[in-house]
Amino acid sequence: MLRLDADRTVEFCDGFRRRDFLHMGALTALGLGMPDMMGLQAKGAVDPSKKDMNCIFLMLVGGPSQLDTWDMKPNAPAEIRGPYKPIKTNVPGIEISEIFPRMAKHADKFALIRSVYHTAAAVHDTGHQMMQTGRLFQGGVEHPHFGSVLGKLKGPNGDVPPHVLLPKPIGATGGNMPHGQTAGYLGKTFDPFVLNADPSDPNFRVPDMLPPDYLSALRVDRRRDWRNMVDKTVSKFETSQDARLLDSTFHQAYTLMSSQKAREAFELHREPEKVREKYGLNRFGQSCLLARRMVEAGVRFVTINMFETVFDEITWDIHGSRPFSPISCYRDLVGPMFDMGYASLLEDLHDRGLLSTTMVVGSGEFGRTPKVNPAGGRDHWPNCWTMHMAGGPVKGGQVIGASDEIGGQPKDRPVTPMEVAATVYHGLGIDLATELPGAQGRPIPIVDRGTEPIKELFRS
Repeated sequence: MLRLDADRTVEFCDGFRRRDFLHMGALTALGLGMPDMMGLQAKGAVDPSKKDMNCIFLMLVGGPSQLDTWDMKPNAPAEIRGPYKPIKTNVPGIEISEIFPRMAKHADKFALIRSVYHTAAAVHDTGHQMMQTGRLFQGGVEHPHFGSVLGKLKGPNGDVPPHVLLPKPIGATGGNMPHGQTAGYLGKTFDPFVLNADPSDPNFRVPDMLPPDYLSALRVDRRRDWRNMVDKTVSKFETSQDARLLDSTFHQAYTLMSSQKAREAFELHREPEKVREKYGLNRFGQSCLLARRMVEAGVRFVTINMFETVFDEITWDIHGSRPFSPISCYRDLVGPMFDMGYASLLEDLHDRGLLSTTMVVGSGEFGRTPKVNPAGGRDHWPNCWTMHMAGGPVKGGQVIGASDEIGGQPKDRPVTPMEVAATVYHGLGIDLATELPGAQGRPIPIVDRGTEPIKELFRS
């Protein structure tokens, strides 16, 4: 991943050298990463007859409780239904939790899928993998994120990266496994751009379009030994296949990294203060606003991690006792934070004419146990949960699938992570028969053969 959190701005000039990019290539070899963002169009993979679609993927780290958010069971016993009450939305017959009053006014724009499930281990990391790639990682094979696949198949849209991740990658969530937010076997070339900074920070500014590790390496007075190691690596790297790739795309990479358009997209200070306040002056709200700006600038796919970890931070992970969160946080913090950011994002995309070409997908990695635990919270539950989709070809104002009377199992139209992947790809206009060059040279289909998208989700 290319991080964008350098501690000072960089002024580009004609003196920026090819060897500087080779240094960055050497840093890639050392494991620091510098994707060149040069997509390789796959013949036949993208349907040219379909409108060019973008996607904003909201990874609701921690796993929201279906029973306290979008699939409430008000007639169930108290230990099942929880503390919150349902409210009506602007679509007759659809109700959601009282913690989302603004979201309720936009039910005509989104669809709820109340029967998502998986059968893997009930740990965060596996859910992150499957909900962002469609597959569980096995045998050392890491599958690519949806945005990385789109970046490979369609490439950059002008001089902005095809896939941006905000605000930071997912950190520790207990499993010590990959979270599915890289390009996996596609290689670091197609990793997302990572902001790696909090856009709600009052001191937030346009990040440098160079990796900070590289900048540090150039400070000889402070990192002389590190620079020497890089120089030794470069001598080998310049003759490698990776160096030839960098050399062939040098001018394109320079255009991207020095792009005024790309830099301006990060300049939140250009937004009126009322707009920023509408989204919420917090990390998630400002990331949603930044995502809208990214899409306007031409970024094809934006991933937003609502939280970085589930430890010692208020999140959706409501086990009820420390280091996790109490169920009351849905009312006091997490619910209002999501409500403001999500509703404002849908409003802005709609008002600016972008919602018709931008899918907005939101999901956690699993749901929560139907029965409240002794600590007053709910534990991990991959057996059934609710996700939502809006925008692009998605028909809003509907509910797909249903859970049983306690929200514990799918009762109607069960949906797997692979079907979610097929739905995202189909919505983006990607042929589901597309194969990618996988690990060890064998082709891997983007979804398992025979997998269909959730067809009823789309407008006819």
